[in-house]
Amino acid sequence: MSVGNIYKDKPMFGLDIGSSTIKVMQINSRKNGLQISGYGATQFDPSYTENGVITDLEGMAKSIKSMFDNDLIGHITTRRVAMSVPTSRTYSRVLTLPKLSNKELTEAIHLEAEQYIPVPIDDLYVDFDAIGENGENYDYFLVAIPKTIVDSYMQLGEILGLEIAVLETSMNASSRLVSQSEEINTPALFVDFGSVSADLTIYDGKPIVTGTVPGGGATFTQIISQKLGVNERIATTIKSKYGLGVSKKQKEVTEALEPALTSLTKEIKKMLRYYEDKTGGKKTINQIVTLGGGANMPGLNDFMTSELRMPTRMCHPWTHISFGKLQPTSDVEKTMYVTVAGLALIDPKEVWK
Repeated sequence: MSVGNIYKDKPMFGLDIGSSTIKVMQINSRKNGLQISGYGATQFDPSYTENGVITDLEGMAKSIKSMFDNDLIGHITTRRVAMSVPTSRTYSRVLTLPKLSNKELTEAIHLEAEQYIPVPIDDLYVDFDAIGENGENYDYFLVAIPKTIVDSYMQLGEILGLEIAVLETSMNASSRLVSQSEEINTPALFVDFGSVSADLTIYDGKPIVTGTVPGGGATFTQIISQKLGVNERIATTIKSKYGLGVSKKQKEVTEALEPALTSLTKEIKKMLRYYEDKTGGKKTINQIVTLGGGANMPGLNDFMTSELRMPTRMCHPWTHISFGKLQPTSDVEKTMYVTVAGLALIDPKEVWK
């Protein structure tokens, strides 16, 4: 039996390192559906990372070990892990190329990457995937990640005694969860609100175009705190309870957040135009799906629907995943597990194709 066959059914768990929070989750397939066997989260000192690179490996390793010892609900039954890298620290682009041999294709991809990416190609790990035909040519989705980021993750895995089977962008992981939990039969745009930025992805059967815009849940809290002259605890309450919805604070909150939200909607419009131009007007986006912690803010989806003149709704991906006998987290806290759940849903067989 080959090594590939041995590992096809070996389980994996997801490990997501955010800007200040670590999340872990393992999901197993049961006869009656998908069930979480273990999950947990903890905070870490943001100084442990810099520009996506884990600079304090020992500090990060201690935080993760502490989470497994003290904050894990249920059980993680494997040391084989799928990890995410921040989408904002990666480079992606759709390339259109003629039919080429494997060697020619790799060379062409690297030449294109050198033109479009403002980082020396020798400093990047480059990967690509065919996403469809384009007339007589083919479209490829290119992703490049700085070697310093990937190497720091691999070193962390060695310290923890983990076998890193997969590294993928956080937005790819989130897109997997959304696409498996909802019927996305037409092209859609996903907006994943993190704590300090929002990742954008045009999804058409698979991620096609990605981008990142500054401004997430923590950013909104800071803006409300500064503009309304309240501390961050009160600002968090205002954001989560009232947000942009109808309240005595609606006008103040809307005026405070409008610059950040306008920047977001402008970037979304650019991506929509790019996609329509790329497809020659044959395909259009007709829905926007929001996810992540920042998407919980009341009134946000209504604001985006109005500004973009397109239906915008929040994704509820947990209807097909059971917590079994485990104590489930609150509905609000579930949003922070979107990326790690997407990692946990990777089919081990796909890794060894």
